[in-house]
Amino acid sequence: MTYAPQQPVDVPPYQLQPLLSEFTDVLSRSAGQPVTVRCAQAIGSEIYVGCSNGELLRFALQANVADAPDSYTLLSRQSIPNEKPVDEIVLAPSISRALVLSDRQIHFYTLPALDMVPLNLIKPIRNVITFAVDEQHLKRPPQFANDIPIPVEPIEFCVVKRSSISLYSLRERLFFQKEIPLPNGGVLARRTGRYLCVADRENYNVIDLQEASLIPLLPISQAIDSDVTVKPSITVISDNEFLILSWSGASTIGVFITGEGEPVRGTLEWPSHPEAVSLDYPYVTTLLPNNTIEIHSIETQAIVQVISAPPDEPSPLSGERKALVACFNGFFIPSTQRTEKLRPKPVRLFRGGRATAEADSATSGGDVDALPDIPAL
Repeated sequence: MTYAPQQPVDVPPYQLQPLLSEFTDVLSRSAGQPVTVRCAQAIGSEIYVGCSNGELLRFALQANVADAPDSYTLLSRQSIPNEKPVDEIVLAPSISRALVLSDRQIHFYTLPALDMVPLNLIKPIRNVITFAVDEQHLKRPPQFANDIPIPVEPIEFCVVKRSSISLYSLRERLFFQKEIPLPNGGVLARRTGRYLCVADRENYNVIDLQEASLIPLLPISQAIDSDVTVKPSITVISDNEFLILSWSGASTIGVFITGEGEPVRGTLEWPSHPEAVSLDYPYVTTLLPNNTIEIHSIETQAIVQVISAPPDEPSPLSGERKALVACFNGFFIPSTQRTEKLRPKPVRLFRGGRATAEADSATSGGDVDALPDIPAL
């Protein structure tokens, strides 16, 4: 079951387009066992994929023949040291680093090449339950995309362990800041600035990292005596706002909470508990268990688009949908739409501006209009 759009827009905000396909079949044949995608991230013309066999894959957008769109091609593949499934990839482009979680360890890699940072510089962090990088820092522009060097500020992140939270900063090296007790532990966390929203096995809480204070919020499930296992969901909305999901037994509600624990805006609602939630302001996109995708407006809390489940017949868009991934700095999508609108157009160029060109022409006795047309795309 899914809800219909309450305020559908004339031009839907999203459409689906396949970027990578069938590469897991090649990996499975090579490994002699099924290999699945566990996580992915993208930035610019690069896509990074973590697999169930412990492999990290790097794809890059490559030019194709004329009249065909560019496509993503596998550039490199490598296994993380323990060859265990890759659970999460977080890109920190402002410091050219990728943080990779696997087997309760965080490993550090360079961007964009995805080379492992030497162990004599940074050792893996162990005994990790989950971790949360400050999302304000993740939105900083990529360092490797700037021709002019800019000052590099460290990023900060929290590591949730069995009964504590460790705070770190990272630039060329890793620096431990402090530790905050967390008696009930945590299974999921998201951070923005000084605030960390963390879910334990039953409840959501928000923590002020500067004051080391905790405010209890909502239960993950409000259903009494329910055998249904509900996954917590936390999404950073702004510099001081989170979206958390709570199952009522009949539907799921989404509540917007500030870092001080105060509710804001209205609420969102879904007929079943979403499998994944992603933010692309001003929209919240959710993947439901029936493989449909619902898009809500954050401003009005109304459904503006519903993308139906994938087709049963084989096609590039068929297959089970497993997750939604937000990429903070955007990535390229190849397309041939409107290519017929691109055509050469002559552009008249003047050296040093028209006034200079006229002066040169007067001096030489020539005509400005005698300058040749130079075709440009």
